[in-house]
Amino acid sequence: MKETSSTSRSHERWAHFRFSVIGPLLAAPASRGELQGQLQELAAKKWRHPISGAWVLFGLSTIERWYYKALRSKAGPVEALKRKIRSDHGQHPSLTPRLIELLTEQHRQHPSWSYQLHGDNLAVLVEQQPQAGPMPSYASLWRYMKSHGLFKRARRGPSHSPGAQAAEFRYEAREVRSYESEYVNGLWHLDFHHGSLRVLLTDGQWVYPILLGILDDHSRLCCHLQWYLAEGARQLCHGLGQAFQKRDLPRCLLYDNGSAMIAAETEQGLTRLGVLFENTLVYSPYQNGKQEVFWGQIEGRLLPMLEGVADLTLDQLNDVSQPWVELEYNRKIHSEIGQTPLQRFLNDKNVAQPCPSTEKLQLAFTTEKRRVQRRSDGTLTLEGIRFEVPSRFGHLQELWLRYASWDLSTVYLADPKTGAILSRIYPVDKKKNAEGLRAPRTSAPGSPPPLSPPGMAPLLQKIIHQYATTGLPPAYLPQPQNPQNLS
Repeated sequence: MKETSSTSRSHERWAHFRFSVIGPLLAAPASRGELQGQLQELAAKKWRHPISGAWVLFGLSTIERWYYKALRSKAGPVEALKRKIRSDHGQHPSLTPRLIELLTEQHRQHPSWSYQLHGDNLAVLVEQQPQAGPMPSYASLWRYMKSHGLFKRARRGPSHSPGAQAAEFRYEAREVRSYESEYVNGLWHLDFHHGSLRVLLTDGQWVYPILLGILDDHSRLCCHLQWYLAEGARQLCHGLGQAFQKRDLPRCLLYDNGSAMIAAETEQGLTRLGVLFENTLVYSPYQNGKQEVFWGQIEGRLLPMLEGVADLTLDQLNDVSQPWVELEYNRKIHSEIGQTPLQRFLNDKNVAQPCPSTEKLQLAFTTEKRRVQRRSDGTLTLEGIRFEVPSRFGHLQELWLRYASWDLSTVYLADPKTGAILSRIYPVDKKKNAEGLRAPRTSAPGSPPPLSPPGMAPLLQKIIHQYATTGLPPAYLPQPQNPQNLS
């Protein structure tokens, strides 16, 4: 299966890669005594390293461990295959409380200093106050300052005045052969079809609607179909979510390379739900042949029965399509399988995953993007719209956002490590902001404004003291100044 680039977090790249390796074993469970053979085949293959991109091999025991870990997980295979976050993540053991206090006070006094300058002056304070603890490395100091909002910022005015990645598609030449998934919900097909019967819209236009059809490969059951006026990612995710709620989650999905199918919301949503997905080869409709046969049923039986309906609307078309597919197509004997799709769907082995709630489905079909926060007013720009960031997240320089491109009224902040939802953000309301009401900052309640520098910096004091202790004569001769001769 193909790799995805839905996120730049390395631990999620590993989870998606591991899931792509052992996913076929979950979609088609091995019979008794066959698992070791399939694991040996996977261990003999070369794989693209998810970080470096180099071709690598993985041992049988490693792949076997991934398989059982995903199989036994209750949170989902992709979640189980993620790398664990370190137990000390977010902590800074190399900085003692006293060092943190000194560094925070120093940054409050000198917010325009560079990280290096802060480190050099903190080293002098450590020499003067050994009880504060050992001096941490520059990398530890830099990480602490970044994670706690101690950023360098330009001064406004004098110093003493008070004062912001590609999925690689792989195509392999294969002989054209008929195929069928061995289990129910092992593989689904989906596609859009431009209908041949026009509908009348409320604005007086005649348009040809577009049908989204989703089929189970093993049983040929139509999991869901619905007519739309467009074939975008919004319509695909809307229909796909209904199919999941009707039939549970499949193991794999096969569809073409339409813009809706390769949209970030679609691919990332399927990955979060633990559903493998693959695009058909370009100009190879035979790979989705079952879907093409289903369109013949639509054009040959359903639509001809509606030719006599005057002023057919989209709602009417959907109202009659649902009973037709459930009571005729799904309950009619299929010539190839010798039974009705519904019988085969109910009686054969089912490898489906439980479907989550509606809210989780809607949240899954979102894309994730990184944005940099503008520190002057705590906002960011997304799809040309400026959003306000809650003040408790004001110390974050990079923000990860979860949203659907067709619904910018619902945008969430996500944790950069785990992807968990942190908070919902809203567009800037300039009229409300013009009222002059301002909430206190929650990131640092009651913190005083930056202080003016108390005097000479510790590093310069040290240099002067060292120079004085050398006993060297002055390095220059001062010129006497006579005020009367200055002119």
